[in-house]
This record gives sequence, structure tokens and C-alpha cells, in this order.
Amino acid sequence: MRVRPDWDREGRDWPNRAASRFVRASGLDWHVQVMGEGPTVLMLHGSGAATHSWRDLAPRLARDFRVVAPDLPGHGFTAMPGGDGLTLPGMARALGGLLQVLEASPALVVGHSAGAAIALQMRLEGQVGDSGVVSINGALRPFPGSAGHIFPAMARLLFLNPLAIQTFAWRAGRPGAVSRLIEGTGSTIDAAGLGYYGQLLRTTGHVAGTLGMMANWDLQPLVARLPSYDGPLTLLAAEGDRAVPVEVSRAVKAMAPQAELIVLPGLGHLAHEEAPDRIADIVRRAARAQPAAAARLPSAGRSA
Repeated sequence: MRVRPDWDREGRDWPNRAASRFVRASGLDWHVQVMGEGPTVLMLHGSGAATHSWRDLAPRLARDFRVVAPDLPGHGFTAMPGGDGLTLPGMARALGGLLQVLEASPALVVGHSAGAAIALQMRLEGQVGDSGVVSINGALRPFPGSAGHIFPAMARLLFLNPLAIQTFAWRAGRPGAVSRLIEGTGSTIDAAGLGYYGQLLRTTGHVAGTLGMMANWDLQPLVARLPSYDGPLTLLAAEGDRAVPVEVSRAVKAMAPQAELIVLPGLGHLAHEEAPDRIADIVRRAARAQPAAAARLPSAGRSA
């Protein structure tokens, strides 16, 4: 077990490694991947993941866009923040600072699971201008009932217990542990993808970042603001998602009627890893609906 993922060890065969760079912004050392040319698309992974989650989708989008994909604070190869850095507003502010350093003004923000919540927070706070948002199985509603209080409290206890973090990382190294975890989300991904998740989950630093994010996660203020959200929003919801049911995206659609809801049959929570071509086509279509992006895109994209 390692305290934080090491770029010369866990990162030596990292997908799209040639696009990786390390950037200092918002008081943090970030790992971020930048590839392609064109309108900027900011890609935000979910809790417990890192840039490897975009390993197949990002290169497809880079044919038409400048893709900016960071590891979130405390995740992957990005440093652990202090203070409120693992809260939803804290992560959004830190990412806003990263965009300033990169001189990136996204035309579109693509967020998976918790990354979708961060995308909407940034949009509502004006940190990504009038960009559109594509939510892939967005975790945009608190857990129902008492679970909404119990789960964050449990994560907080684990986050504060170094032994619990070490035990989780140790168990992630047992045969079949990671594949069972991924299967529990309703997705089936390739062996390479399982390997990247396994590398991260065996490091206590990444586990601590994941638990810390869960412990500090409060969606209620964001949910309360969703009825005032009037920007472009595409909601992708996989029918087989066992982590974030389709009903979550339907509820958001009811609060933001201008949003487009697309239900994806045959896919689970990691839909973008299972079907990157299908998701890339949807993202391109969403971008063409954005005037600033459409003006710089081929009429049908270069998806071939």
C-alpha cells in the first residue's frame, strides 16, 4: 500500500500519459491531461476515479476539441486539499483556479456522477461562463431518507480513522475485490480499466481523498438552486446503473425542464467507459448546440 499514487510507479503506464502535465493552481499540485485542439471541453470524473476513467472517451473527443481532464483534489495524482477543499463548493472554486492557470474557457463541461454535480456548481457560480453541461449518470440528488445522513457520517468516521483507510486499501488488493466493486455499479469494463482502479484503490491517499469527498458532500444547496438553472443541460442516464438510478436524472429534468434527458439502455454507472463512441457522439451533438463551440466545429464532427 502506498500513501499517494506515485507517477513513476502507478503512473508509468497511465492511459494517455503523453497528455499529462502537473500544474500548480489554487494552492494544489494538480495532475491534468490536455489534448486536442478546438473548443475546450472540461471533463470531471466521479468520486473514487481519476483521469483513467476518460481513457477511451477523451481521445475521441480530442479529434474535435481541446480536452482538459484533471484528477479531482485528493484523487489520483492530484494533491489532497486542506480546509473545505473536499466540499462541493471547495472543489468547484479550486477547479475555477485551475482553469485560470490553464487559460481555459470551457464551451462544455462533461461530468460523471459526482463530477456532474461539480459541473453544475461551477456553472451556477459563473466559473465556466455560459458553457453547457453534459451529466453522465449524475449524482445530483442526496441519498433518500436517513441514508442521506448516515452515509456521510460513516464516511466521515472512516476518513478520520487511518486504520480503516489502510484496511480498505489492503482489501482492494485481494483477488476479485475491484471487479466485484465495479460490477456492483451495473457496469462491465475491460481488464485494463479494472487494473487502473485497482492501482488507485490500493493507495491510502486516494482512498482518503474518496472518503473525504463523501464525508464532506452536501447536495442540498445545489438541489435547491436547480430550478433556477436555465443553461444547456444534457442528462445521460443508464438503465442498468445500480449506483445512481435513472429516476435521479428524471427528477432533475422535472426541475430544469429545458434539459434533455437521454436514457441509455444496456449500460451501467460507467457508461462512458463501456460505450465511449456512443457517449462521444452525444457530447459532440451537445457541443454543436453551443454557439461558441459550433462555430469552430465541422458540421458533423470528425468522429470517424
